[in-house]
Amino acid sequence: MRYQQWAPEYERIQAELGFSLDRERAASERLVELLPKAALERAEQRIRARIRGRETIIVGLAPQSGAPPVWMLPRTEVPPALIAADGAAERCLAGGLVPDVVVTDLDGPIPSEVTANVRGALVLIHAHGDNMPALERWVPEFPRQLAGSWAGPPERGLVDFGGFTDGDRAAYLAEYVGAPRILLYGFDFEHVDDLDPNPEVKRKKLATARRALDLLAREGRSRIDVWASDGTRSPYVPQSTQ
Repeated sequence: MRYQQWAPEYERIQAELGFSLDRERAASERLVELLPKAALERAEQRIRARIRGRETIIVGLAPQSGAPPVWMLPRTEVPPALIAADGAAERCLAGGLVPDVVVTDLDGPIPSEVTANVRGALVLIHAHGDNMPALERWVPEFPRQLAGSWAGPPERGLVDFGGFTDGDRAAYLAEYVGAPRILLYGFDFEHVDDLDPNPEVKRKKLATARRALDLLAREGRSRIDVWASDGTRSPYVPQSTQ
């Protein structure tokens, strides 16, 4: 899916949730300043080289899901790619897996994301209106391959493949760079952690993430399946009508 297809949906999200594009742009400008020069060069091509042509597992943070059971997958000549959505990097590392890519807006257990970066993961850091302090604190801590993203048009070395939360943005990334099939592992759009300080806001974000994935499933080129921890796979079925 191209940015021009995604942009109208993000404008709708902005209107519904009250996001300020000015704040998003300010955060993106600061991210550009913080990232090393190499992180702003050929970001799309570097990500594509890791994912294109490979079945891709997107790892989310559903309760009790743990690391993806990759040993259950059929053996193939080309192994699957692994993208961790934010804090799911910690679960991957705990299972002995290093993600090919980590997609993060820096609101999870960030030291595990730094560790994944040290071990070879490309970390795609997303700037938005509320994470400027996290950008300041953590971007300089990542020592290896990085890239940056934001919610506006691709520019200044930043990318925007589409998507809203880390999980669905990871799926949009995989589709954009040529994953033929996407496996969603550890995704839960129904339940909110009892300890979440803003459960109603979280529910709205989960509903929005589901709608974003519905759009990708309808209009994207990749097949999207849901992969359960018992190894069963089923087609992702869009729930929303628009």
